[in-house]
Amino acid sequence: MNTLPVFVEGIGLWSTTLGDFAALQAQEQGDAVTPPSARPPATFLPANERRRAPESVLLAIEVAGQAVAMSERSASELLCVFSSAYGDQLISDYMCATLARAPAELSPTRFHNSVHNAPAGYWTMATGCHAASSAISAGPASFGAGLLEAASLSQAEQRPVLLVCSDIAGSGPVGEMSGSRSSFGCALVLSPEQGLRSLGKLMLTLEPHAGLALHPGPPSGAWYESNPTAVSAWPLLQNLACGEGQCTLAAATTLALRVTLEKVA
Repeated sequence: MNTLPVFVEGIGLWSTTLGDFAALQAQEQGDAVTPPSARPPATFLPANERRRAPESVLLAIEVAGQAVAMSERSASELLCVFSSAYGDQLISDYMCATLARAPAELSPTRFHNSVHNAPAGYWTMATGCHAASSAISAGPASFGAGLLEAASLSQAEQRPVLLVCSDIAGSGPVGEMSGSRSSFGCALVLSPEQGLRSLGKLMLTLEPHAGLALHPGPPSGAWYESNPTAVSAWPLLQNLACGEGQCTLAAATTLALRVTLEKVA
């Protein structure tokens, strides 16, 4: 099967224990890491928007901003792909409970923030981005599906693309269903060609999922075991922290994505 090449120019990461990609690199080297603030800073958003925005938006904006800053690209010109397994679970749980109890009390603001492309909307408005954006979901395969979408878009359009993948902790019945108990987000700026800011080259190959041994999941008890985006993205993020490696990610129920990271000269 044909291989799809794409170059990584920027990396963003935020979790309850790691505040950025540099923290992950330090952790992989065995160094002590200071946990970040309780809420993602999301400095790309105006102050008023930061106060009103839900956690799902703050998380996505924070990692997007980190990746774009590292790439030194203009945020206003980047095509965007936002991916999340479950979207804003807190608002979804609130809406289900309110609709069952008192539908007339449903908050229009929360309803507005419940849509799956809310983070993409906040990002494009905050950065003045008029490039195309999309929001996708593929359950536990959302990171792999998002990576495939962003890489394909980058090559098809011959333009850099921002990929943002994130999920927050759930609550109530929705949280019990998702099993997501912590917040985690990551972002990549991908380019179709090697440039001065290239950090590595990804070679993507689609393979049938059935019978294929995927990269083993996180060790039992690891903090990132409790977030669907973290579980699926972790193998590639570890390779990026090391500078090279290979992993296989779920991209759909019947498709797997083999990802080889190569160093660039």
